[in-house]
Amino acid sequence: MELIGYFASLLIGISLGLLGGGGSILTVPVMVYLFGVDPVLAAAYSLFVVGISSLFGAVGKIKRHEVNLRMAVLFGAPSMLMVFLTRKFIIPQIPDILFTGSMLEIAKSDFLMLLFALLMLFAGKSMMKPRKEADLSEDAHSLPFWLIPVMGLVEGSVTGLVGAGGGFIIIPALVLFCHVPMKMAVGSSLLIISVKSLVGFTGDVSNYTIDWNLLLIVSALAVLGIFIGNKLSQKIEAAKLKKGFAWFVLAMAAWILIKLFLI
Repeated sequence: MELIGYFASLLIGISLGLLGGGGSILTVPVMVYLFGVDPVLAAAYSLFVVGISSLFGAVGKIKRHEVNLRMAVLFGAPSMLMVFLTRKFIIPQIPDILFTGSMLEIAKSDFLMLLFALLMLFAGKSMMKPRKEADLSEDAHSLPFWLIPVMGLVEGSVTGLVGAGGGFIIIPALVLFCHVPMKMAVGSSLLIISVKSLVGFTGDVSNYTIDWNLLLIVSALAVLGIFIGNKLSQKIEAAKLKKGFAWFVLAMAAWILIKLFLI
């Protein structure tokens, strides 16, 4: 299973470079189901792996002028703050068993994975809705200025809870609500993800014992994958990227739900 896990680590980076997200959607299940890491700790590992690999990807996007720095700051700064606060102070306070009844017991790890899957279903469905490219090329003037940081706060809280870099939330938010073109949203997402994921991980370092050997190997493979994904993204149309991202998110959500309830 570990060999498959290392191959999947390469796919984590390819997903980030190609789609600007989805890396964390892969990382958490890979850590849990292929490397046998506890879901709560896997969320911490995901922040590091996705943060490091996204940082390399963001540099390439910035060089090609495929990053909306204004949106990255407005959305990313409050998101980064909430990820750190959630991982540092909120997650450690959640009990391992949330509910115990005569026929049902809900563990924190299962609850977080379920929340993860439901959010993915919502994001994937939203991205499936067709929109004209002209609409996506407009700036976010139709949105109240204050709403963009608020969306960042909400996304950061969710990222902190499930340990996901947030691309599956950031990209729909930038495309659907901020009217950022898909390829620009991909680059902006990578920059936001890299900074807030690494900041969020610092909130975990003092709370858990980290397997640095595993973490660095997976991160190195993900970084290699993101260079491959960046190259592929230059050859694929934005509309196809958007649709492919949506299907990818929906498929991963279905797989997690199957693992939780049927296997």
